[in-house]
Amino acid sequence: MTAVHYESYTEARAHLKDLLDAAGQGRVATVRRDTEYAAVVDAGRLRHALTLLCPSTAEVVAEDGGWSMFFPGLPVAADGSTFDEAVDEMVVALREYADDWQDRLLNAPNHRDNWGVVQLIGLSDDTQLRDWLLGSAK
Repeated sequence: MTAVHYESYTEARAHLKDLLDAAGQGRVATVRRDTEYAAVVDAGRLRHALTLLCPSTAEVVAEDGGWSMFFPGLPVAADGSTFDEAVDEMVVALREYADDWQDRLLNAPNHRDNWGVVQLIGLSDDTQLRDWLLGSAK
């Protein structure tokens, strides 16, 4: 099987099933629209690739009878009275950051390079996000 390329939105729309089938099979699937060029990819495959490209750099510290978790270079932190509570709070904090990034931070110079982690957050359920945080992503 070969890659699938469509030179216009109209052409891609007429062949949407083929485009989605190619993406689902892991083949290169692209659409050109004016001067823009987009790739259509299977969400599960993209999520897996992002876990490899964006390993969790979360750091955890026990302090004052509780736990704190943070990401160096990422404005996200969470606290909990137990380790599990801190991880659960970090999942919430990551989702809030991803929402903020989508709404207003995506073009900010100090946030724009966080695209990969934001995509990873959006493509993960809470269990997957927790596994990624703890370094056991699948």
